Amino acid sequence: MLLPYYKEGVIECGCDEAGRGCLAGSVYAAAVILPPDFKNELLNDSKQLTEKQRYSLRPVIEAEAVAWAIGVVTAEEIDRMNILKASIVAMTRAINALKVKPEYLIIDGNRFYNTTGIPYNTIVKGDGKYMSIAAASVLAKTYRDDYMKSLASEYPQYGWDINKGYPTKAHREAIRRYGVSPYHRMTFNMLGKDS
Repeated sequence: MLLPYYKEGVIECGCDEAGRGCLAGSVYAAAVILPPDFKNELLNDSKQLTEKQRYSLRPVIEAEAVAWAIGVVTAEEIDRMNILKASIVAMTRAINALKVKPEYLIIDGNRFYNTTGIPYNTIVKGDGKYMSIAAASVLAKTYRDDYMKSLASEYPQYGWDINKGYPTKAHREAIRRYGVSPYHRMTFNMLGKDS
């Protein structure tokens, strides 16, 4: 059972990202402030949900959240700053885009460089512990999946509509065969251990 909040009595925002381990595409993050009485039986870490469940939760989260926002860092920016920093910048962009200013942040993971001035706590596997982080994981994942599906129509040879840019065998095979696209992260190991 997910917990409703980490710190009681404050406007708390959960943050998570999607797409860190991908070879292509932007990294997406979401920031979500849920009302204190928010309840949803289905809500969980997005990795524990089916694609259908994630997409059915998204409009519910968007309608019922006090505020939510998405932050994006492009593949080009990822290559300039590294993926850890890019994930944190994406979360910071999402937090800064919120229509309601949070008083406390709970961040999925164990690292955060706080430039927001808002007190925070990092929580390892937070998306499986707290509702607002789980909600952020659902939004980040579904918006990133939509984006990768739209890129797939431009570059169908990489199968991004299926692999979403992750380093699957078929994705690496396509890179070997067709080379890289403008959306690939050039600082990543494109072809894996045997390259």
